[in-house]
Amino acid sequence: MQKIDINSFIQHQKLPTNYVQLAEQYFFPMAKQIVEQQQKTNKPLILGINGAQGSGKSTLAELLVFLFKQDYQVNSVAISIDDFYFTRQQRIELAENIHPLLATRGVPGTHDVLLAQQTLDSLIQGKKPVSIPRFNKADDDRYAQEQWDVLEHPVDIIVFEGWCLGAEAQKVDDLKQPVNALEKNYDTGLVWRNYVNQQLQYEYATLFNKVDLWIMLKAPNFDCIFNWRLQQENKLRASIKDNNKTMDADEVKQFIQYYQRITEYLLKTLPNKVDYLFELDEQRNIIHKA
Repeated sequence: MQKIDINSFIQHQKLPTNYVQLAEQYFFPMAKQIVEQQQKTNKPLILGINGAQGSGKSTLAELLVFLFKQDYQVNSVAISIDDFYFTRQQRIELAENIHPLLATRGVPGTHDVLLAQQTLDSLIQGKKPVSIPRFNKADDDRYAQEQWDVLEHPVDIIVFEGWCLGAEAQKVDDLKQPVNALEKNYDTGLVWRNYVNQQLQYEYATLFNKVDLWIMLKAPNFDCIFNWRLQQENKLRASIKDNNKTMDADEVKQFIQYYQRITEYLLKTLPNKVDYLFELDEQRNIIHKA
């Protein structure tokens, strides 16, 4: 394998220069192993990447797609579970019919799982063309279908990433104690918690079972996720003209409370179940690989 130049990728993604060394040490060897496994099975492979908000999973997904193509001539596509969020109107209806907190995107129960399953199945079966939904976080709504990406050729590897990928339902008794002010003040009857948990137990379990190989970018704790998520929001603000469509620090602090329970449970339960575990420090440097 020749030494691949990822400088163009680094520049396009606006990444720090030390990402090159990180990629060469950890991600290049992993990409090689993933390709070898896919070639042995001789069928499309779904690679799942879990990581808390701001952990770098989207960047890693794009890097792997780049490496698969440039170094191995393997066709792949990166898909985020975020792109399968229900439309704003659909979430408003969930809020009206089940619980007000479901108006806010993020937790299991706010994704169109059926659409995600159909999209992955179409890619696995080699259908073409395949439309890939995309979600506009600035507008908090799904792009119109004519703005979705369209794949005209089959792919060998589907890189599927998301903050809640691999999450499992908790015991019902474990839901009773609120983990933050959001749960304590806005879900006093546990309706929201139970609904999210039931979604994980059934619909999401079926979706996650489609994954063949797992990667986890493990945050050191939940506290650092505020800073990571705020950096994401600042990056989004810099890319659009309307700052009213982005969140300030207080809004980010409130927003991540929706994610806290499942994120903390994932940090405890998922590491022993993945194929590639990368433990991060608060600066997102890899401090341990397992």
